[in-house]
Amino acid sequence: MEVRTRSRRRGSGAARRAERTAVRIETAKFIQRKIPNFEVLNDEALEIIETNAETILEEIGVNFVNNPSALKKWREAGADTVGERVHIPRGLARELCKSAPPTYTQHARNPQKSVEVGGNNLVFSPVYGPPFVRDAVGGRRYATLADFRAFVKLGYMSKWLHHSGGTVCEPTDIPVNVRHLDMLYSHISLSDKPFMGSVTEPLRAQDSVEMCEILFGKKFVHDNTVLTSLINVNSPLTFDDVMMGSLEVYSSHNQACILSPFIVGGAMAPVSVAGTLTQVLAEVLAGISYSQLVRRGAPVIMGAFVSSIDMKSGAPTFGTPEASQITYGAGQLARRLNLPYRSAGAFTGSKLPDAHAAYETANSLNMGLLSGVNFMLHSCGWLEGGLVSSFEKFVMDADQLGALHHFAQGVEIDVNAQAMDAIFEVGSTGHYLGCAHTQRNFKTAFWNSDLLDYKPFETWMEEGSRDAQVFATLRVEKLLNDYQQPTLDPGIDEALKQFISEKKEKISHGD
Repeated sequence: MEVRTRSRRRGSGAARRAERTAVRIETAKFIQRKIPNFEVLNDEALEIIETNAETILEEIGVNFVNNPSALKKWREAGADTVGERVHIPRGLARELCKSAPPTYTQHARNPQKSVEVGGNNLVFSPVYGPPFVRDAVGGRRYATLADFRAFVKLGYMSKWLHHSGGTVCEPTDIPVNVRHLDMLYSHISLSDKPFMGSVTEPLRAQDSVEMCEILFGKKFVHDNTVLTSLINVNSPLTFDDVMMGSLEVYSSHNQACILSPFIVGGAMAPVSVAGTLTQVLAEVLAGISYSQLVRRGAPVIMGAFVSSIDMKSGAPTFGTPEASQITYGAGQLARRLNLPYRSAGAFTGSKLPDAHAAYETANSLNMGLLSGVNFMLHSCGWLEGGLVSSFEKFVMDADQLGALHHFAQGVEIDVNAQAMDAIFEVGSTGHYLGCAHTQRNFKTAFWNSDLLDYKPFETWMEEGSRDAQVFATLRVEKLLNDYQQPTLDPGIDEALKQFISEKKEKISHGD
């Protein structure tokens, strides 16, 4: 009898070990906030900023460069044009913005991973745009397609990341005029999370839409939003034909655009918080209202990418009090427009995933959560002011996104959370480790890091005194080794490959 008991115990222990070591690919649902937003501006300040923004649009105007059709649309809507400058009468842009939806669904090829953008929701998307990558082994180097694919795999394997993103790094080993095809195919084939389209040229935006029509079906894309893509304003007050051309493609196909001024305070906008917010709002009103001239009801996100500037070196700085104030204030302005809001991220100017990076990133991530951000681009992997996508920082940041998930849940106050049974059971003696309430709740009571080391000092020393970057390197290796590609219909996969091949052939011949 005792032998059988020991056997069962050994079997039970083996089962638990197998459960702990089994590869589990999980994606948490997008955050649904149960906490209030933090607000820095009173109603009077908001009204002053809104009035001043309308004055900018009417009296200074905004430039729509090399885009005669945009100028025509504005004139038909009631604006005045002088050369390439559009003067928008007070109230017109705000009225046009009302047709943009306050929330929308971006569908993923795995319906369980579709995301709701807007309202109290928060969607995390990875770093976007760096030409360089860094890891502990290879150091800082130009990014390749292999690096790009590795980041997409990491994003797919990261539980707290809801979105596969777009240009997680620029694969510089692929020609510019065709790399968008390889990047989009990587997102489609290596992940089943939602993703972004190309904005570097209107025809590439069109390619993105057509690849999605192959993936989802033409009618589905016509009726639904399957792309959320980034449209930057050339601050101050200029909209170029490339970005606006891409916006026109996406908006006309009912695909979502993030309309985002690119602000470095003191360089592209005034040094004051109120002045920067005024310019941001003016640019956003002009860009979003234009998307509604292209197609009423097209989904769009109000964006605000903001950093301050080091007046000694001219370099952008991140995680600063001023950037936080602008981010909080822009969130208030977005809510008054009843629009989804994009801002914040894992921002840092550090060259390494070190303490400098951790301080700035923590400040930036938390301000994003508390400012009411709905779509957080750059939520993991950002390094060196956006020049570098870091593999180690990607997994460090992605791990910390879990803490934001738990904080956003708010404080439960039901009978179980009150824990009165535990307090009565323990009383004034003993401890809570073995009480019934702890035994019922210990698995879910606290957020647990998959990366940080909480072992005793002696154990840490015996294991080599490893720092956070070492653990992050190991985490990158584990996730890539554990990666399992999601299934893609073979017929769709073949059709995508044929589309890419034909496009590359056509581009190579200059057609």
